[in-house]
Amino acid sequence: MLEKTFQHTNYETDIYKMWEEKAYFTPKIDKTKKPFSMILPLPNANDPMHMGHALFTVQDILVRYHRMKGEPTLWLPGGDHAGIETQFVFEKHLAKKGQSRFDFDRDTLYKMIAEFVEQNKNVNKLQMKRLGFSLDWTRYHYSLEPEILAKVEDTFRALFADGLIYRDLRLVNYCTKCGTAFSELEINHSEKEDQLYYLDYGNIQIATARPETIFADVAVAVNPKDKRYQKLIGKTATIPLINKEIPIIADKAIKIDFGTGALKVTPAHAQEDYEIGKRHHLPMPSCVALSGKLINLPEKYQGMRIYSGRQAVVEDLNNQDKIVKTEPLKHMVAICYRCKTTIEPMLIPQWYLKTKPLAEKAIQAVKDGKTNIKPLKRFEKMYFDWLNRIEDWNISRQIVWGPRIPVWYCGDCNPKLNISFLTKDKQKVTDTYDRLSKIYSIEEINTSMQSMIAPVDASYQLQANKCQSCGSTHLIQETDTFDTWFLSGQWPMNTLGFPDGPDFYYFYPTTVLDTLWDILFFWVARMMMLGIYRTGKVPFEVIHIHSRVVDKKGQKMSKSKGNVLNPLEMVDKYGADALRFSLVYGIAPGSDIVASDDKVRAMRNFANKIWNVARFIEMNTQNKDFPWYENSQEGLTASDKIIINKLNKIIKNVTTALDKYHFSMATESLYEFIWHEFADKYIEESKDRIKDGDLAVLSVLRHVLLNSLKLLHPFMPYVTEAIWQQMPRKKSEDLMVSQWPK
Repeated sequence: MLEKTFQHTNYETDIYKMWEEKAYFTPKIDKTKKPFSMILPLPNANDPMHMGHALFTVQDILVRYHRMKGEPTLWLPGGDHAGIETQFVFEKHLAKKGQSRFDFDRDTLYKMIAEFVEQNKNVNKLQMKRLGFSLDWTRYHYSLEPEILAKVEDTFRALFADGLIYRDLRLVNYCTKCGTAFSELEINHSEKEDQLYYLDYGNIQIATARPETIFADVAVAVNPKDKRYQKLIGKTATIPLINKEIPIIADKAIKIDFGTGALKVTPAHAQEDYEIGKRHHLPMPSCVALSGKLINLPEKYQGMRIYSGRQAVVEDLNNQDKIVKTEPLKHMVAICYRCKTTIEPMLIPQWYLKTKPLAEKAIQAVKDGKTNIKPLKRFEKMYFDWLNRIEDWNISRQIVWGPRIPVWYCGDCNPKLNISFLTKDKQKVTDTYDRLSKIYSIEEINTSMQSMIAPVDASYQLQANKCQSCGSTHLIQETDTFDTWFLSGQWPMNTLGFPDGPDFYYFYPTTVLDTLWDILFFWVARMMMLGIYRTGKVPFEVIHIHSRVVDKKGQKMSKSKGNVLNPLEMVDKYGADALRFSLVYGIAPGSDIVASDDKVRAMRNFANKIWNVARFIEMNTQNKDFPWYENSQEGLTASDKIIINKLNKIIKNVTTALDKYHFSMATESLYEFIWHEFADKYIEESKDRIKDGDLAVLSVLRHVLLNSLKLLHPFMPYVTEAIWQQMPRKKSEDLMVSQWPK
């Protein structure tokens, strides 16, 4: 007998356990059937869920629907080591204990982070189960599994063999706090108020927001069309404080109307300057170290942090009357997406992947319809726009938490390898290999390594045994690690057992990838490029893009605004079904997804309505012998036929909506039908007939209820399964694996 009200806490855990124990989430390979497969966008393995993760509901709706259609259905879960994010969190953990990453060699630090992750690794697994996600946990993969890493390294070697991997000295976005370079996609921009300093450079005046970098200036550039400076081109300017003469050059990129129209060219610390430096073959000295301290300048400023160095330089410029004037400057500044530190453009050797050849095939695959991007055309346009403008991909990161790039340098062939390591008494030593090797053994250096930077022209090899040039065994592995996206860009094929695993043969290409639009470039396009490159096939047939979760005012959720909804708190309060339904109800395709306490509570009320409908039918059909509904049975009234026709129409509409990824249309139709057409109208009209002993109406009530439960199950799996388990039915099968209505 159904309780008076649906108490979700009495059912959810037991029902999920039952599904798991019966292995409903684990499909069997059946070559007579076309499978349906999806890969979970892998969350950070040690992060608790947020409302964005709750949108995995969309994927669970799809897999439950296709499972009920009888298709072998795989939803493959995984966890991401999340390189920089995880290391950043761990470093904050160290800071609370008065420690930093610099206190440990890289192997020790790696093991410490691994242990830290392991302690929290099951957190989001358990949380995803709370939401009813029917993932095949027997196929769970973690991004740092040895088998996964071996395949990632194979891809690197294949790309290298095909001439698509190279190492180059380029200006990169560098965070001096996180200690690593970032791609353009991984930095944010923030409006900042600074001062624009007009400086006296002898023959010419320049304007700059960064006077601390004047010591790395190599030229002053003006626009050749700027009549003010045409006679000065070819002459020299003088850097104040050090009285160094540098050439005045002409370059069309200079904006005549900004500042004085004359740009101090510092190629090692600004992107525009770097491009000018390349065009004019200028030297590129640096005055900022990777630590964020000033270097290669007068002793007075040596070792200062950037901001304090700026203040000191400005004070000295003022004292020498080299500041003509200052004015406020409001401008956009690149900041680290993780720690919000201002990004420092730095010249650092990095590993790059040539992307143009890969991008061309990824573009063509979508144009040819091998992969379709839904639900809106604008998402396809975004995909094409980015891939058409794609730059070579910096795949190296200067962090510990991640797989090291499988490249080795011979210390004897490359004596100028710059190495930092900890001695036996935990003292940090930084020097070149030729000097260190006179004091320390290669074993000591490798065992206690922190980091190593090889000159851009250093020779290297992809084998770890001995040097292929001189035969030496004094090899040092690259300390840069792979960009996390290089691993996750290979996720579908590697988790399915590429190249010859049975799952790969059967479930690849996957059917659908559902994800947020903001990682269309980070992840989706890269999976397309690498998937096609390695397998010759697209990784998924459909890319379904959903939008972000916002509050009821349409504002993005953030802790600072105090409008964050914790999905687990919503589940505790209202039940998983209510949260799930609220995330897809009343949402136009591709638009922001509104989440609010009021909306989740309203959907809890809908779950209770369904429960009450079932309870009414159960109370009035219990211990009564009446036939299963047939279209041709006797005693059907006009009212019966109307509700049956409406049910058949709903079955068709919901099926079509799910096939077209119109989840809101499906939920709105079901809500209207169950609450208003079935409960408010038909059930109310049926009460007198039930009192009169009419059995035909009982057949119709049960038929409509059982089919409504099937239609609702992908959206509200718990309440529907709980009711199903207590209702008489023709077959003993559980609702989750019952046949989708036709």
